[in-house]
Amino acid sequence: LVGVFLGTLIGVLPGLGPTATIAMLLPITFGLPPVSALIMLSGIYYGSQYGGSTTAILVNLPGEAASVVTALDGYQMARQGHAGKALATAAIGSFFAGSVATVLIALFAPPLAEVALEFGPADYFSLMVLGLVAAVVLAHGSLLHAFGMVVLGLLLGLIGTDVNSGAARYTFDLPQLADGIGFVIVAMGMFGLGEIVRNLENETTRSVMVTKIQGLMPTKADFKRMWAPILRGTALGSVLGILPGSGSILGSFASYSLEKKVA
Repeated sequence: LVGVFLGTLIGVLPGLGPTATIAMLLPITFGLPPVSALIMLSGIYYGSQYGGSTTAILVNLPGEAASVVTALDGYQMARQGHAGKALATAAIGSFFAGSVATVLIALFAPPLAEVALEFGPADYFSLMVLGLVAAVVLAHGSLLHAFGMVVLGLLLGLIGTDVNSGAARYTFDLPQLADGIGFVIVAMGMFGLGEIVRNLENETTRSVMVTKIQGLMPTKADFKRMWAPILRGTALGSVLGILPGSGSILGSFASYSLEKKVA
């Protein structure tokens, strides 16, 4: 409970993902027994993961990669006065899927680990291609523009130290680029600064929201629309989440693509 509360509290801050939150709150677990410390760190991770969706919905600033898809529709709901419903939907979906995934891992950890270890370079490449295709599918408007943005993203991803050879790629001898360009920096620039500049361009129609968030509890009609996507997202996320690496990112993008097709 304490871990989730603290994780959400810090995860709400724009630009701080689960990794930074765990790093900052690690000292508070030093005095605990190992099992309790791991449980608290898990709570911090879950809380900060959900906290990223709060900034994505309210100010269009995803704290980490998995929150990008939350910003797509969540922020539009907030602009239409449905921020409370969007936040509640994200909270209920996160709680249900997180609980189910935890139970699945507890029950089937050994066979799931064996499946994850069977994944080789070709499988990971296929998954990455799936993620890139999903990014193109999610795009609104021209497919050519979407494909161009995917290629630009791949080019930005090449910057940094090569994992296999240790050679510096496209760093221009700048030590600051040795670790590559962080996702948070790109997200802040694309979503946050873009929104600020758009509001400054036309003062008469700036979309600043100062209204009180109300109606946090979804209605029966909302629950009817909500339960099927939550179940589908839980199933898809549980399958993709067992893979080491970017399971949460692939899960959120794949789930959003699936719901877009279903809708």
